[in-house]
Amino acid sequence: MEFQKNLLEYISQMLITTGETISVVESVTSGCLQLAFSQMPNASFFYKGGMTAYTLPEKVRLLNVDQKEAEDCDCVSENIAETMALQIAKLYDSDWSISTTGYCTPIRNSAYRIFAYFSFAYKGEIILTKKLELHPKTQALNAQLYYTEFILGCFKSEIGKLVTVK
Repeated sequence: MEFQKNLLEYISQMLITTGETISVVESVTSGCLQLAFSQMPNASFFYKGGMTAYTLPEKVRLLNVDQKEAEDCDCVSENIAETMALQIAKLYDSDWSISTTGYCTPIRNSAYRIFAYFSFAYKGEIILTKKLELHPKTQALNAQLYYTEFILGCFKSEIGKLVTVK
């Protein structure tokens, strides 16, 4: 798995320049974002760590996701992604956080669709949440890699906006 080198370098440079930190919690991407952050130059200066919370009980226990809500939507919703992002930032005491939840294979619970929600939190507030949908015939690993690359591209854009605003 290789991610765009310039994308990783840009994110690394921006986080180092601002002196800010990031943490990640993943479900559908199952560690791909954690891998990408660990590959960034000087990652130990800004990347606090990550968690893969794949099942409903772990999301409830570790990330304070509401059990009833999680059961109703199979842990895949905009609100679940936002809750996960806010909670991982608290757990790791990071400025930024990214969360993912969704499906990389078409199953009954997803109405046989492949989609994910991701959310970015910055200093305790959600700044972006999006739904990303892929073709139902997309292979699982390709879906995870596409989600990861897309999310990193969105993150690059968001961090760029905030740095120019400062």
